[in-house]
Amino acid sequence: MYAPERQQEILRIARDSGRVDVVSLAEEFQVTAETIRRDLKALDRAGLVRRVHGGAIPAGRLDFEPDLAERESTAADEKDRIAKAALAELPTEGTVILDAGTTVARLAAAIPLDSSLTVVTHSLPIAARLADHPGIQLHLVGGRVRHRTRAAVDAWALRAYGEIRADVLFVAANGFSTDHGLTTPDLAEAAVKRAAVAAARRVVLLADSAKHGQEHFARFGDLGDVDLLVTDSELSTQDAAAIERGGTEVVRA
Repeated sequence: MYAPERQQEILRIARDSGRVDVVSLAEEFQVTAETIRRDLKALDRAGLVRRVHGGAIPAGRLDFEPDLAERESTAADEKDRIAKAALAELPTEGTVILDAGTTVARLAAAIPLDSSLTVVTHSLPIAARLADHPGIQLHLVGGRVRHRTRAAVDAWALRAYGEIRADVLFVAANGFSTDHGLTTPDLAEAAVKRAAVAAARRVVLLADSAKHGQEHFARFGDLGDVDLLVTDSELSTQDAAAIERGGTEVVRA
């Protein structure tokens, strides 16, 4: 069976069952798990399925939002490379906003213990990672905490970001594109992200290439609002060039 035929059959199974997993598909088609992952990646890029931990679900639900554990294990190698590259964008000193997101959390985990920064975040996991850094002045933004992302949202969070000005924001998105901008499944999270963008002099988007072209329910900005996109090397040269024509610098780690 040729790859396009196999991918078409995978798509049919996903739509019939609501979900497919790598191990079962590899057994069914008598191919390696890596072959199935490539198939799912191709279908994901075509917007036909959305990859989740261990498999994929059919696309079409703009409000779909995987839980924190699934997001942490998805594209883990790519996220580690992105976080490492993003370290170069940290100021020597000054104020940094760290948005809620698993790639941003990896950046937080990589910040050296001897860093001298003021860090503002509405993410409980990120605050926990940085709480023992003696040189960091850590400010935790409050509000209603969403269980799915462990991030504070609503009026308290919006008010806090309306009262500060930061040197750089490291922001996350569930989807990004030149056509649809920056999107995420939840309106409350989108509002906080929008407020954080407005509070920063420089905006750095950390997003793996699988999110390129993805569109979700809540829009919080244009790609042109982003000064720098740090992504992985799977983003094509053509797509990177199109993004840069819009005024956003691109680094592919």
